[in-house]
Amino acid sequence: MPFKVLVSTRFFDDQAVQLLRDHECTVIRTTLPDDVQDDVLDVATLNGLLDGVDGWIVGTVPVTRSLIEGHPSLKVIARRGVGYNNVDIEAARALGRHVTIAAGGNEASVADHALAMFLGLAKHLDEGHRLLQSGRWSTIVTTELFEKTVGLVGFGRIARQVAKRLKGFDATVLAYDPFPDHEAAKALGVRFVDLPELLAKSDYVSLHLPLNAQTKHLINRDTLAGLKRGAFVINTARGGLIDEAALLEALVSGQVGGAGLDVFENEPDLTDTTVKQLLDHPHVIASAHAAGSSEEGLARTNAIAARTVIDLLNGRSIDPACLVV
Repeated sequence: MPFKVLVSTRFFDDQAVQLLRDHECTVIRTTLPDDVQDDVLDVATLNGLLDGVDGWIVGTVPVTRSLIEGHPSLKVIARRGVGYNNVDIEAARALGRHVTIAAGGNEASVADHALAMFLGLAKHLDEGHRLLQSGRWSTIVTTELFEKTVGLVGFGRIARQVAKRLKGFDATVLAYDPFPDHEAAKALGVRFVDLPELLAKSDYVSLHLPLNAQTKHLINRDTLAGLKRGAFVINTARGGLIDEAALLEALVSGQVGGAGLDVFENEPDLTDTTVKQLLDHPHVIASAHAAGSSEEGLARTNAIAARTVIDLLNGRSIDPACLVV
């Protein structure tokens, strides 16, 4: 039977739209340009768009209880990504709706981005570029990733892809995870340690944990004090994992040698004074939550989101890794 599917996320490609149409789905698109997040859509607009919709492929707009409750035909809410902080999961569960993520779609892209930040920081690429822009021909003494110790805070899909790439640098890889997968670690030559040991020994610390009550501000003044002096901190996971004021202090003092930040606690708001100072710091490189947004990664996550909607609406099972509720 035909279904109606609302797509409100950015960068949803024609192939994914066609996939939905090939499975008898009528696709409703927002008219937002690709440089505007769907969280600008107000409740009245969303209620109009969701009228009679069976599936919703969503970006960053808050999916609230009232929105879910107000549309009984809505059976599947699919996040084009792996985070679902913007979805009221308890409401969806209570109301019997499915929530899915696009697990596995962007892990290669995020892992590549993390490695790019490792190397960008080690080689002072942004600082060197700025010096040339200012008219100064100046050699900066840099460091290497080769044979260094890298600490992965969290050891899920993306962190494992990072570990795989680090083999080419002959790096020693340590990992901390509340739920360690020893078999996966052994296969990649990774050793699990507790967080204080990881911070004390690592030249690079890369964050790969979800954001929840237990992980919020995991990187704070106390944990940064235990960091190996001059180490680099890279965050391609969630901004709230880091106390940004504490990170700025550690950068100014030299306790942290540099930071690669793809995510921020109150993104996309860039008006915060601390965030501005982080972005102005010569040893910070940053991007706008773009680690997963390669052409290839977006195509994969779009297709996964579309398939989860198609399968669930047709009563078929999906990859358990994609099913939140």
